[in-house]
Amino acid sequence: MPGCWKRRGPPQISHIWSSPSDGASTHEPPRARILLVDDVPANLVALEAILEPLRQEMVRVSSGAEALKALLLGDFACILMDVQMPGLDGFQTAALIKQRERTRTIPIIFLTALSRDAAHIFKGYAHGAVDYLLKPFDPEILRSKVSVFVDLFLKEQQIQRQAELLRQREREALERQSEQRSRGLIDAMPHNVWVLSPHGEVQYANRAW
Repeated sequence: MPGCWKRRGPPQISHIWSSPSDGASTHEPPRARILLVDDVPANLVALEAILEPLRQEMVRVSSGAEALKALLLGDFACILMDVQMPGLDGFQTAALIKQRERTRTIPIIFLTALSRDAAHIFKGYAHGAVDYLLKPFDPEILRSKVSVFVDLFLKEQQIQRQAELLRQREREALERQSEQRSRGLIDAMPHNVWVLSPHGEVQYANRAW
């Protein structure tokens, strides 16, 4: 028995990480990723400054196409997206995001400085937005809204980790039970059964042996 910035080159995705405080533990709490989508560099800088106190990971892109590529590389707690952009505008990008099984539940907050009429706002909600903010907006309000989505995302991630840990422990328990049953059957056999190591040492022997 065997024993980013608007540019004319290829799309580029920029990642912004909050730096840890001095003396912080190497075991930092998990952080969420926030996707910032705007073709105006100054707007991306402003969003980063507003959200920096949340100390989460921010990914900035300058077009709808870049946003879709970024969403293929990881999970995000929420998306802050400008409506007026060249190429794919915010509404078109949101529609494509909602078509994907993996990304359809990511909250999208639309940001715009131009369209204030009710029809345009309703169009934003129809394309899957959870909120529609008009510029200039209150930084504290935006930060508070994003903080809610970050908390929900992190709690969901924690639940998933706990569920996986429980499944792993259940598998280990079943493996131990299976091994114990096998040992019991082998011990009850009237024939000699043993297991040798590659060096010829006896690793296991049943009662008959």
